[in-house]
Amino acid sequence: MQSKEDSPQVDQPLAGCRVVERSRSVAAAYAGRLLAAMGAEVVMLEPEHGSILRHAPPLLEDGGDSALFAYLSVGKRSLVCNPHTAAGQALLQQQLAQADILIDDTPLAERAAVNLDPSEVAERHPQLVHVSVLPFGASGPKARWCGEEVNLLHAGGEGYLLPNGLSNELFPDRPPLKIYGHFAGYQGGSTAAMCALAAWWSVPLQGGQYVDVSVQDATLSVGAFALQRLGDGSLEHRTTRRFRYGGVFKTLNGYLELLTLEDRQWSGLVELMGRPEWALDDALRDPLERSRRGDELNQHIREWMARHPVEEIVRRAQELGVPAAKYRTPAEVVSGEHESARGLFGPAMLEDGEEVDVLVAPFQFRCTPLRRGGRVPALGEMNEDAIQV
Repeated sequence: MQSKEDSPQVDQPLAGCRVVERSRSVAAAYAGRLLAAMGAEVVMLEPEHGSILRHAPPLLEDGGDSALFAYLSVGKRSLVCNPHTAAGQALLQQQLAQADILIDDTPLAERAAVNLDPSEVAERHPQLVHVSVLPFGASGPKARWCGEEVNLLHAGGEGYLLPNGLSNELFPDRPPLKIYGHFAGYQGGSTAAMCALAAWWSVPLQGGQYVDVSVQDATLSVGAFALQRLGDGSLEHRTTRRFRYGGVFKTLNGYLELLTLEDRQWSGLVELMGRPEWALDDALRDPLERSRRGDELNQHIREWMARHPVEEIVRRAQELGVPAAKYRTPAEVVSGEHESARGLFGPAMLEDGEEVDVLVAPFQFRCTPLRRGGRVPALGEMNEDAIQV
């Protein structure tokens, strides 16, 4: 039975929306997580031994639970469903008949066997929004390809450009890298959630429809600047993708990022550093000359930064209109005054009753504040109720 905490919230933005999620990837699970954060009732269809994400790293130190799964599943409910059996197939169709949105990352080769082919789903459930979330989409030569995070990040072009800037200067011999965590997966999930809501909004006029989301395409859209420059004949590489001067600097007690794209920002930077003699060269009034001498300027800036604390630099830079920001540790973000004021993190209860703080959502609704907190669902917690129905 549902507890009061798990029951649908009538005051939430997506109150009354029911989502069925069949996911094995971060992208599909994150799409469901965003909808759950807005108050949708999200039912995860899990195999008998649970989603593979239940065992995905990183793991919490106490008990070994997956921190990733805890975040992706909080606020959802779990239903064990094996659609390869007659009973499981009946349960699947029952859930789809009650749903507004289906989020599905079942590989194309497996969909017909479990009656999740888009045309069959549309025929049986004409008002259902069916959102397909696959590494390379559900059409095209790569539609049946598998892809992990590292593949998708590089297929989207971003991996080719990492590490760059200071990281490349410090470790010039390192091969291309991926961004830590699940950058591509979260981009794909955000796109899937947005498209799901757009399609659901149009159901009264259009009826249900099939939405084909490619995680590669979503990742590619984030790195569109590199493609724009390619159109101008400039091929970016991790050794050249950097600001001519500025970028990441090590300070006396941390790191910061500095941007000086405009003349007024350069002037502010000169003032910040106490108007050193080298910076007063008349030739440096020309932005093109500053770009040509970028390595020389960065060496001077680096020497100055190393002698001053990061908080002092950032405070003074902002007063002078120089874009500069400190690189903060995860602990500093979680305990930050601004983040606390916005209620960015809320308690999630693990299966063993322990509470951990997780990100609520990267957005807020003023008229319908999001519920802070939730519970990580136990495997198959809905099965008894579903069978009774």
